[in-house]
Formats: sequence, structure tokens, C-alpha cells
Amino acid sequence: MVVESDGLLDESSLVAAPLPLEAVRVRLDKPRPDDLADLVYLANNKTVAANLAAMPHPFVAEDGRQLIARANQPRDNYALFAIRMKSTGRLIGICKYAPVEPGGPLHVGYWLGEPFWGQGLATEAVHTLVDHAFTHTNANELQGSCRVTNPASRRVLVKSGFQYRDQAMIRSIGAGGSVPIERYTLERAVWGSLKEWGQGR
Repeated sequence: MVVESDGLLDESSLVAAPLPLEAVRVRLDKPRPDDLADLVYLANNKTVAANLAAMPHPFVAEDGRQLIARANQPRDNYALFAIRMKSTGRLIGICKYAPVEPGGPLHVGYWLGEPFWGQGLATEAVHTLVDHAFTHTNANELQGSCRVTNPASRRVLVKSGFQYRDQAMIRSIGAGGSVPIERYTLERAVWGSLKEWGQGR
């Protein structure tokens, strides 16, 4: 679930941080103006918006231009990436991390366009996003959340090492009101252990 934050952020900067490494089938990089048509086409989907906190529906060209502009403004402890198919370079979704509130833990968010659901692509993207967050920030913990009615997003978080914490309510613009969510966390130490285990296989 994408959670927007425009609050004050701390001093560690991502201005010089490199882009994430590529995954097997996807890569993350900055969204560009020439992505606008794909972005609007994929984001203007009621089902996608209803599973996110801050995505409007309908999602129009001006929303896409604002998202692209936000992604390309350097901010501390914040990164917003286009998820692209390596085979075509086309944008298929968006992922990000940002503090929900000043000084708070980083929250990861992600979505894929509906034609790309059910293929494991979101999991690849989130693995890469998590690696980037722990490599290029001082965060000791990442948070993620999903609607209780979204088992696919839950599986992405669990496959990425996140552990269930609790349930809460959050306002979703796309859903038109408050919705119940499950909240998950991933500690840096757990991430490190998972990385070591994966390298030892």
C-alpha cells in the first residue's frame, strides 16, 4: 500500500544514492515524462486505487505528471521508482519508500498494473526496493501494509521477509473511506540474515 508523506525528513540523503540493482525480470528506475501514457493507463483502475491509500480515482494525466515530478525531486529517506519490465523497458507499476511521519520508520508501498498481476513481478520489485532502502538509508526497520481483502499484496510482503504486526484502519482515497489493513514490519537484522541465507544456498 502506498502511503504518501510530505513531512520533514531527517538528514541522511539519497541524492547520490545509485538506482537499485536489477531483479530477474524487472528493474527499478526513475519514472520519466515519456512514461505518462502507460502510467495513466495502468493507474486509472478502480481496483488498484481501492487497494492504496493515496491514489485518486480517476487517475488523470495531471496526477501522473505530479507523480513523475515527485519522483525526480531529491528528498531525504525517500525514493519513488518506476517498475519496468527488463525485456521491454515499459513501466508496469510504481514502488516507493518514505517515512509516514517525520522521524518515523520507512514505509514501503507498491502497485502493479492489472495486466501484470499474478506473475511474481511485485515480489521481485519489493525485494529490490527493500535492498535499496536498507543499503542507502540508516533505517533499522521497514513497514508495509495491505488491505485485509488483498491476499496477493500480503503474499508479496511475507515473501519479502516482512512479519505480521497488527491490524489498523486507514483512509483510502480510492476506496472512498476508511478500510481495515494488516501492518507488517521487517527489521534490518532479519533482512541481513535473509540475505546471508540466500547467498549461502
